[in-house]
Amino acid sequence: MLLSRLLRSSLFTLASLLASAGHAAAPMVKTQAPGFYRMMLGDFEITALSDGTVALPVDQLLTNTNPARVDRALARSGLSSPLETSVNAYLINTGEKLVLIDAGAAALFGPTLGRLAANLKAAGYQPEQVDEIYLTHLHADHVGGLTSDGRMAFPNAVVRGDGADADYWLNDTNLSRAKKEDRPAFEAAKASLQPYIEAHRFRPFRGATPLAAGISALPRHGHTAGHTNYLVQSRGQRLMLWGDLIHVAAMQFDQPAVTISFDTNARAAAIERKRAFADAATGNYLVAGAHLSFPGIGRVRASGRGYLWLPVNYTVPR
Repeated sequence: MLLSRLLRSSLFTLASLLASAGHAAAPMVKTQAPGFYRMMLGDFEITALSDGTVALPVDQLLTNTNPARVDRALARSGLSSPLETSVNAYLINTGEKLVLIDAGAAALFGPTLGRLAANLKAAGYQPEQVDEIYLTHLHADHVGGLTSDGRMAFPNAVVRGDGADADYWLNDTNLSRAKKEDRPAFEAAKASLQPYIEAHRFRPFRGATPLAAGISALPRHGHTAGHTNYLVQSRGQRLMLWGDLIHVAAMQFDQPAVTISFDTNARAAAIERKRAFADAATGNYLVAGAHLSFPGIGRVRASGRGYLWLPVNYTVPR
């Protein structure tokens, strides 16, 4: 009897060890969940789409400050430079139109970006279903995803953006006069928009413009010559799509005067950021940023001379 018990115990122990070893040897998956986040805004369905993340040396890129101050601000949020920075786009289904705000980078910024098309499909939509695309500006990480192999990635879409940005980035004279390191930005904008221009599907606007039922363009020039925000409204609820009004939450909410080397006009960009923060805090409406940590949607609260970022609580639309 004792021998039988010892034998059973030994077999149990061996089986446990083998099971443990088997689980420990399972390969790591090393992939994230599909990069989309969905919420309702009144009657509109809003889907945040991740194009991926890119590591940026923000301690060197942020201006009107210095690297030591940037490092301290990042450390307070448990972060460091290079900072893994989100690239977000936003899909608005009004029930009548499917509107995409910005199109991601595609292959223009390396292998960690270019995931918007896959995440759009994971979210339940196809590129052919997108009716209109509104660009906050023509930087490569916002327009690269417009094309695939030189063709329109959204074959049925009309592309809209501020004419001041088109005048600047699509101008061959500006390209010829640009510094060598700045020329790829001009080339990327032209290559990304050219198929739509040829198909008469690029239709720029000027300044504040109503574009679709419940969606309006608002000029926030500074980051680029025609940088634009988009106000989305449904049943009294509001969402302001900020584009590149802010790049580094850990620094710029607390210190809105801090700018970035990507700004065409840093002084104007800082002024627009301060105005936008104050208005969002007073109005208590939702905002979304192209480079805020995905999904990049939340609210702003005043705090002393700066502001606090309050990300949305996770929710399942009903």
